[in-house]
This record gives sequence, structure tokens and C-alpha cells, in this order.
Amino acid sequence: MHLAVFGGTFDPPHNGHLALCLYARELLEIDRILISVSNNPFKQHHSVSDEHRKRMAECLSSEINLTGPCCQVSGWELEKQQPSYTVDLLKYARQLYPHDSVTLLVGEDSFREFHSWKDYEKLSSLCDIAVFRRTPVEGSAAPPDALLQKVSIKVIDFAYEVSSTEIRELISTGQSVSRFVPPRVNRYITEHGLYQEP
Repeated sequence: MHLAVFGGTFDPPHNGHLALCLYARELLEIDRILISVSNNPFKQHHSVSDEHRKRMAECLSSEINLTGPCCQVSGWELEKQQPSYTVDLLKYARQLYPHDSVTLLVGEDSFREFHSWKDYEKLSSLCDIAVFRRTPVEGSAAPPDALLQKVSIKVIDFAYEVSSTEIRELISTGQSVSRFVPPRVNRYITEHGLYQEP
């Protein structure tokens, strides 16, 4: 079996996350996807509670599973109540699925911080990495060659210009985000009044 691990703050999950998971499943022949809601040490200030972020990730997972059951959400990183590190998440995933091959799904922006990840040199023994790269623009840097040589990395062009920051800003000014987030996520945000200015 082929397991994909996709971690993030999901504050909130959006259609870019949905499209990335669906694209990865088909392109990389993924059998199951583990979505992990993180306490990213580089993003320690979240706009909503951990519980809301996990519930929205579960909404995202439900949308993915409409195309065939393959996805589940893990709150393991949240339960630790301390900063999350990818290397620890991958060790945990390997404990859950010891016989699966594992691919880490990561956006290009996150990958550019790869050299600062905890024990990044150990990742080659834990997983392959699929980096989803935005459409190249003039002056943009390629993933560092030194890192590409250390870990098995597949770079995939993937342009989906939407961000959680922009979505939060739209909601705070009373604008609809139904075009940018999966229906179940949108419904959850609306029902709980998330990201609205007090």
C-alpha cells in the first residue's frame, strides 16, 4: 500500500488543499492519505482553536472521500501539545502503517524551509517527498540541489493561487469564501462564526 502524509495548520483548509490531495492520489497512485493537523513551530499563532482546525480538516477529509474512501485525519500532533516536527510525524505514520511505502506531500513554500526542519537528513530513511511547486516565475529559486541529492524528491508543477491568510481576511471583512473552500468547510466556518471580526 502507498500512504501519503499531508500535514498543515489548516486554518482553514481550502480548495488548494483539496485539489492537491486529489491530484496526488491519482498522479502518485496513493492508496490512503493521512491528514495531520499540526502545531507548526513556525506558525504558533492560530486564528481559531485546535479543535476547530481539526474539525475543519475532518470536513476536508470528508470531501476527499466523496471520490472514494482513502483519507483520514490525525490529531496526534495536537494531542502532544507542543511544537510539531515532520520527522516525528513520519515516525508515527510508520508505526501506524509499518508495511506501507510513504510519501510526504509538501507545498513549495514549506519545502524552502527544508534545511531548517528538525533532523531533515533522516527523512530519506522514512519517506519519499512530493513537492508541489507553483508555476515558475522569473527570479524564483529552484529547490536546493544539495537537498535534492539527500532525499528522494519528486517535484510536481501545481498552480493553485489561494491561501488560508487571504481566506481569513475575506471572512473578516464579511465577504463570501464559498469559491475558495470546500462546501463542508464553508458550512462549518459559517455555523461557528469563525474568523469574523469581534
